[in-house]
Amino acid sequence: MSLDGLRALVDAGEVHTVALAFTDMQGRLQGKRFAARFFLDEVVEHGAEACDYLLAVDVDLNTVDGYAFSSWATGYGDFAMRPDLNTLRLTPWQPGTAQVTADLARHGGHPVDAAPRQMLRRQIARLAEYGLAADIGTELEFLVFRDTYESAWLGGYRGLTPANLYNVDYSMLGTARVEPLLSRIRLEMAGAGLTVESAKGECNLGQHEIAFRYADALTTCDQHSVYKTGAKEIAAQLGCALTFMAKYDEREGNSCHIHLSLRDAVGAPAFADRDGRMTDTMRHFLAGQLVALREFSLLYAPNINSYKRYRPGSFAPTAVAWGRDNRTCAYRVVGHGPSLRMENRVPGGDVNPYLAVAGMLAAGLYGLQRKLDLPAPCLGNAYAVDEYGRVPGSLREAAELWAESELARDAFGGDVVDHYLNMARVEQAAYDGAVTDWERYRSFERM
Repeated sequence: MSLDGLRALVDAGEVHTVALAFTDMQGRLQGKRFAARFFLDEVVEHGAEACDYLLAVDVDLNTVDGYAFSSWATGYGDFAMRPDLNTLRLTPWQPGTAQVTADLARHGGHPVDAAPRQMLRRQIARLAEYGLAADIGTELEFLVFRDTYESAWLGGYRGLTPANLYNVDYSMLGTARVEPLLSRIRLEMAGAGLTVESAKGECNLGQHEIAFRYADALTTCDQHSVYKTGAKEIAAQLGCALTFMAKYDEREGNSCHIHLSLRDAVGAPAFADRDGRMTDTMRHFLAGQLVALREFSLLYAPNINSYKRYRPGSFAPTAVAWGRDNRTCAYRVVGHGPSLRMENRVPGGDVNPYLAVAGMLAAGLYGLQRKLDLPAPCLGNAYAVDEYGRVPGSLREAAELWAESELARDAFGGDVVDHYLNMARVEQAAYDGAVTDWERYRSFERM
């Protein structure tokens, strides 16, 4: 939607609120809602302010130590939220409301380097130096429960009722049971400017996926964040709850497969030659993914729970390998001719898309710069091949690899690496200090 279009809707009384939001480290939308007239008169030109602690807190928004960017020592000042008017859209699930994505800047205009959207912007700019641009598609799975978020919280997330009581992967009957929710999400996301492709059932109980058409890297990540928040809001309005957490139970986890392809300076596909075969550009770019995967796993799997997906036979990868249409590998090459692309199968539903895509671009650029050779594809079950490197098995391992990664420091800068290392250490420390139900069940009486 254009700014003039918004003015017309405000003048007609059809829009009364504008939400200005950015995606934080945890992948959540944070920001403010403005009276629409005030937004047009003031915020469009001058932006707005928010406390910089929003990029230096844990999941519960607790202030934590270890961030150079923001702390009690620095006074927890403000940063500026600058509206990117290219992202202006209506949000049909919130009638009378428009939304716009913000970029974050320090006073004086310098971008906040550790902001996820800025990290992606930097890698997009680096890719452009090679005359290339990235198209991205994300496939995000979620579980639906016939419980409200409030009742789930108060019940300790025990005894929830899945929307489907058996595996509904590709089932038309199973998805029909949840169609009132799925159709609202599809139609209202379309009203927000996203191009819906399909919806399907998945393997876990109450698990579903809605797919959207690919777009340039920044647009896809913006839309991913809008969709993830909007889907939760729509579910809540219908008395349901849905979760994108990577591993809710011992069954199949929620994945977020990320598809990537490149275009050259004139918009032609850069991954396939005229005969539809893989180009050297794609070979180098994919080789870079494999070399960087372990060191960049913190960007793909940012939470303790993320690493519980990686189990043999789970459709979540354990081997640092690639294959053609092979779902046992970390990277799957799919498509034909102009649609030839790579699919990163490491991220889960809890991924921050800006961080993951920034990592993929940085890894690919590493491969391009060094003209890395692509190893042979895996032709069988990658779970069963011991020779491959392994996807890290814990957040602690991923954080150690990230901390020691010269590749990460070269691509993102030392300050950014340290910022996200601290985020991981805070999360690990919180987990290490928690006493779980598993421990109580095993130890309360019998130990």
